[in-house]
Amino acid sequence: MQESPDIICFCGQDWWYHNRAHSDFQLMTRAARKRKVLLINSIGMRMPMPGKSPLPFRRIWRKFKSMLRSVSRPLPETPDYVVMTPVLFPFYGSEKARAFNSWLVRFQVERQARKMGIRDPHIIVTVPTAWEVARHMKHSSLVYNRSDKHSAFTEADTSFIKHLEQELFSKSDAVLYSSRTFLESEKSFTGGRSHFLDHGVDTRHFAPRPRTEKLTALGCKRPIIGFFGGLDDYVVDFDLLELVAKERPQYSLVLIGDATLPMDRLTRYPNVHHLGFRPYQEIPDLGADFDVSIMPWLDNEWIKSCNPIKMKEYLSLGQEVVTTYFPEVEYYLDHVHVARSGEEFLERIDAVVQGLKAPGDRERLLGRATWNDRTDELLAVLDHVAARKQPSLSGKEAACAVS
Repeated sequence: MQESPDIICFCGQDWWYHNRAHSDFQLMTRAARKRKVLLINSIGMRMPMPGKSPLPFRRIWRKFKSMLRSVSRPLPETPDYVVMTPVLFPFYGSEKARAFNSWLVRFQVERQARKMGIRDPHIIVTVPTAWEVARHMKHSSLVYNRSDKHSAFTEADTSFIKHLEQELFSKSDAVLYSSRTFLESEKSFTGGRSHFLDHGVDTRHFAPRPRTEKLTALGCKRPIIGFFGGLDDYVVDFDLLELVAKERPQYSLVLIGDATLPMDRLTRYPNVHHLGFRPYQEIPDLGADFDVSIMPWLDNEWIKSCNPIKMKEYLSLGQEVVTTYFPEVEYYLDHVHVARSGEEFLERIDAVVQGLKAPGDRERLLGRATWNDRTDELLAVLDHVAARKQPSLSGKEAACAVS
């Protein structure tokens, strides 16, 4: 019986400085318990530039440090999980530079795959720029993980990224979506090869717990309105956060996560506490200390295509969640409190502080929503796609295969 193919994943994040809650990390660390997995840290979509990108030099420096790590097995208990940051030169504006980059990255990835004994793998592409590398590699299946609408990312060359997205639509064996609305909107591109793969949650890591008082020990007064995760300028509504800080001075606004913008505009308010990046292991105890958990998203093309992972993490912790509207939330209306304006956002927070609870059955919602469930589902999709690609055997070949 033929062994199931191993996996090479061109990730949308970087293991060494992004939050470990990201779906690529959650799925691949679990897949590595059953297959060999080579995770390639994000090769990016643009060169951070002063005047065009927030905190450009910081971002260049952290990627450089990631490259210095080269290849690593970061989880001793999962030795078949290997993380690699290839050396590259992120000059995406030049066709010759892109061609050289794709060759350079492919050379490094294929060499590492050979060292690991990976042959004809499943290749998963999350960031579109990896297509120029992956398209030339041997594989059992090539799957586009359509986790975000990257062409809506204003810093990148949108026409170039859109071209890569279209190439992936037409050339990949399957396209994965974590948002049902996003999947439906692009059915005409995927030709029946789309699959919905919902996000999961680590229900053990985010198990319900009493208030830990870790935030009150840091001087945060109740009620505490909290957010954990990346404070990215292209998805988080900083104007809305400032409205909360300004209009509800009696509330503590606690923000936990790395920020792509200077936080001075918020931390100038005495009731705002930015704790910065905190390790994944610390997040549940900190989040359990919130009185209200919030998701203050911008209303843009990016969030319209998203299914935020933190929603299930908040719910698993037992938190009440106040969120701005995004299409995927339609499937969770009994579990969260949705606001369509800044004033309504404040009103929803006030109502939760006063004791309002969403009526949905969380145990039923989360019962089959773990990352283990999602990983099994992903592996089944990958193997099904690979099997479907195998040419049918002739009668003589089939007899030999049986004997």
